[in-house]
Amino acid sequence: MAEGEFDVLILGAGFSGIGVAIELKRRGIENYRIVDMGHDFGGTWRDNKYPGCACDVPSHLYSFSFEQNPNWSRMFATSDEIEAYLLDVARKYDLYPKADFGQRVTGLEYDETRGTWQVRTDKKSYTARVVASCLGALSIPALPKIEGIDSFKGEVLHTARWRKEVELRGKRVVVVGSGASAIQVVPEIAPVVGHLTIFQRTPSWIIPKPDYEIQEWEKALYRTFPWLQRLRRIIIYLLTEGFGAGIVYNTPVTRALERLALWNIERSIKDPELRRKVTPNYRFGCKRMLISNDWYPTLTRDNVELVAAGVDKVTPKGVVSEGKEYPADVIIYATGFDVPKSGYPFPVRGARGHDLARDWKDGAEAYLGMAVHGFPNLFFCMGPNTGPGHTSVLVYTEPQYRYIAHAVARMLSEGIAALEVRGEVQAEFTRFIDERMKNTNWTSGCKSWYLTESGRNTTLYPGFAGEYALRASWFDIGDYNIVRRADLVTKRVA
Repeated sequence: MAEGEFDVLILGAGFSGIGVAIELKRRGIENYRIVDMGHDFGGTWRDNKYPGCACDVPSHLYSFSFEQNPNWSRMFATSDEIEAYLLDVARKYDLYPKADFGQRVTGLEYDETRGTWQVRTDKKSYTARVVASCLGALSIPALPKIEGIDSFKGEVLHTARWRKEVELRGKRVVVVGSGASAIQVVPEIAPVVGHLTIFQRTPSWIIPKPDYEIQEWEKALYRTFPWLQRLRRIIIYLLTEGFGAGIVYNTPVTRALERLALWNIERSIKDPELRRKVTPNYRFGCKRMLISNDWYPTLTRDNVELVAAGVDKVTPKGVVSEGKEYPADVIIYATGFDVPKSGYPFPVRGARGHDLARDWKDGAEAYLGMAVHGFPNLFFCMGPNTGPGHTSVLVYTEPQYRYIAHAVARMLSEGIAALEVRGEVQAEFTRFIDERMKNTNWTSGCKSWYLTESGRNTTLYPGFAGEYALRASWFDIGDYNIVRRADLVTKRVA
């Protein structure tokens, strides 16, 4: 290919971007480029630096199966430790010379006459035969639609864009949100702030966190006997799949998890009114299950107030909820991410006039979460319906790395200019997803970030992770329409 043209352009330098790059290298494919808007590898773990930020999946499972780390310091690693792990992997596989950082993608357009993608960033353009979108679901911070949100005169933080220079000591702090990031940041800042007010629209089911510091003797065992760590990983995976029996579906495991979560409340909170506020009235699993040992004890502190309502309005001096104004020096939005359940964050124009925002306006869909009809040579990691509700996302994405690398290898070795998933194959997979989803806890009646405005779950896979991994473990070229390079040349000449 000409200089500046690549066989593969990888968008994103987190777990998925690193994983795809390594799989390409393993197959001898070196003409690829990694593009990321950040300053280094790391993805969400590079960007999320709020106090208490950590993974809610055990470290030995939340890591590459082919690149195990025997030196994890805790059962649930912190953001800094996961970022350091990813940087080590990127250095080991010599990925830095292949990466362009500080490049925000602004649009993709497919050239049918050449079988290539034109990728625009805010600084330059790229041409690639294949694009692997590894942007991840947790990359764009979500801000709530609240009246006057820009009028506040104090400091404003979002957990995904934390600024360490903002002083919280002794301040009146408002936290909007009570989900996964809130239950980590609140216990960390509560001891130092003057007063903390938390606004909770809906309580979450929260079970105890089985966290502990890993001792040196245990690390030494893993370094000496790597098979022990692989065994531990398998055991953790099987346990999390067991959780899936109660999180994905309504089973006796669901009731057992609810009892565990209720016990977690009872052991920590004595005040009946506060207990009432934090007790969910929907089925376990309908929203994301959370884990914490210090969230409930923190809510009982004298300088902490939990308001069981949302924020109606932001004023220059604080926030208003249900007619009452709460003064604040700092507002922290622990409101998660803008997950692409429909549409897409930038224009993607495919073949024959297909536009991804238009095609996905009623809900994102893709074959195996990776390939979309109308968009040849475009693959997604962590695409629609490949998110985990109960285990490590890497159980889903590792087969995706291999699938994408296999597809690229077939294209290069067989003179294939374009691979486009057949419309009927995608439609059949979407029907399977929608039918299976009807029997899950996620569609049992609560409102969650998993769902589109119409109530369709386009985020999670409606089954066990092992089932998805098996489905995605083999690239079947029969699922695709093929255009060979010789046909393209003939078509252009004609």
